Amino acid sequence: MRLILALLLPWLQFFTIGRPFAGLICFFLQITIIGWIPAAIWSVYALSQYKTDQKIKALKR
Repeated sequence: MRLILALLLPWLQFFTIGRPFAGLICFFLQITIIGWIPAAIWSVYALSQYKTDQKIKALKR
């Protein structure tokens, strides 16, 4: 579900993973049509990093 959100509304996905400042930057990037593609790529990358961080935290417990 978050992957679809990362592709359609990249700025909103940053808020779901707890990175509001990055979400605001991504929102301004997404306002332009040309910036939508880099915003979506950045959002998918940040989502993969978030999932990796969650797995590492789970292993440390």
